[in-house]
Amino acid sequence: MSQALIECIPNFSEGRRRELIDDIAGVITRTQGVRVLDLHVDADHNRTVITFVGTPQGVSQAAFAAIRRASELIDLNHHQGEHPRIGATDVVPFVPLSYSSMQECIGLARALGERVGGELGIPVYLYEAAATRPERVNLENLRKGEYEGLKSAIASDPERAPDFGPKRLGPAGATVIGARAPLIAYNVYLTTGEVEIAKRIAAAVRHSSGGFRCVKGLGMLVEGRAQVSMNLTDFRQTPLARVQAAIRREAERFGVGIHHTELVGLIPQQALVDAALWHLQLDPFDTDQILENRLYASAGASADRSFLDALADGTPTPGGGSAAAQSGAMAAALVAMVARLTQGKKKYASVEARMAEIVEQAEALRRSLQSAVEADATAFEQVMSARRMVKATEAEQTARAQALEQATRSATEVPLSVAEQACQVLELASEVAETGNVNAASDAASAGALARACLTAAGLNVQINASGLADRSMAEAWRQVLEELERRAGESEDRLRQAIHDRAGLGG
Repeated sequence: MSQALIECIPNFSEGRRRELIDDIAGVITRTQGVRVLDLHVDADHNRTVITFVGTPQGVSQAAFAAIRRASELIDLNHHQGEHPRIGATDVVPFVPLSYSSMQECIGLARALGERVGGELGIPVYLYEAAATRPERVNLENLRKGEYEGLKSAIASDPERAPDFGPKRLGPAGATVIGARAPLIAYNVYLTTGEVEIAKRIAAAVRHSSGGFRCVKGLGMLVEGRAQVSMNLTDFRQTPLARVQAAIRREAERFGVGIHHTELVGLIPQQALVDAALWHLQLDPFDTDQILENRLYASAGASADRSFLDALADGTPTPGGGSAAAQSGAMAAALVAMVARLTQGKKKYASVEARMAEIVEQAEALRRSLQSAVEADATAFEQVMSARRMVKATEAEQTARAQALEQATRSATEVPLSVAEQACQVLELASEVAETGNVNAASDAASAGALARACLTAAGLNVQINASGLADRSMAEAWRQVLEELERRAGESEDRLRQAIHDRAGLGG
């Protein structure tokens, strides 16, 4: 079965001494279970961004090794560059990819932060989805005053106290660690050397000063040319092409133009497809018309058959719990599809913002449910392993009973989480059926049916597994949770049926 895949994109405050950069990159490439996808070195920013992917355990270990090596090689007291920074390893974000979830990345960020603070003595701040305080969600708040300002504030200002590690800065500074969605780092170079123009354009497009949502921007001078340096934190809510067009218009006001642009690191393919559609005015368009997508879809069909083959095998795993999670993931994908088919349509302008939120929620649920496909199988394998433990002596019987109780509890918690997420997907399905694109009403109904199947199957797994628990109070608590989920699901199904009746004329 497929393995969880996490992306990690650490930023290091060194972009001029190639031997140091290669040394840091080397400890990542030598870590088992990871592979480096990209290395972006910027001498003007004096900064390097390394993108690598791997298993959760692999990326966490690689990130720790890189932070440790950077702390040995980089002294912030002698660092100068255009980009704001507070640490030798300035920021370490984890991004969920296939068969992983944002919650898993939050757990990785917090565990790594605790380890870095404890073992390396480096102050650590948590940001974005892993943040412990609302004011620490945004990275720019944590970088306030940069390394030099934080050096004095960290010990005297309670608001600047780190989440982990000491309240003092050494030459390696502090590190910001977190979990976030895919981000596009995008720089626009102008046909002028006047940095003030870049600063005014950046202020016009960034969200914090009244510009586009999900856009962060700075104006700076790079290689003698004014640059608008940006991070697009959610390209689906604010497309890259829309920001580019706004920068071009703003530049024209100052009598300048765009010289060229650059990406820092990697970009999701869909962002480029969206940009092409914007400029080509290609409507209607289906991503299935892209040759490579059609090829990958064909390969994906083979992967699906592999899962079905494994499901049909005469082995206990994967079983009903994994099948339930797969059904829930398919339901969430359909909800996201309906919401996207609603976005950008004049007829549905009043729900545009809500549909963007639903896409984000549905995609998060889909990733989490995909992770549960394997998690359920792993949990049940632990139950079987506990059952096989030797029980010849009284001590062995006690150890076996304890192991079996813990494994059974874990094997029950996974489908319970799946059931809770299925209920959320069903609620979203009813909402897109009510207010989404009426031409996709049948897809919303299908999402609801799959979510209902997921909830039913996962609930059965919870009941059966919980029946084997010695802790009956826990089993009873889970039964009550299922009852509440069934109540909510019933309300959502009523809404869904009514919406289909009213909007699609299917009756019933």
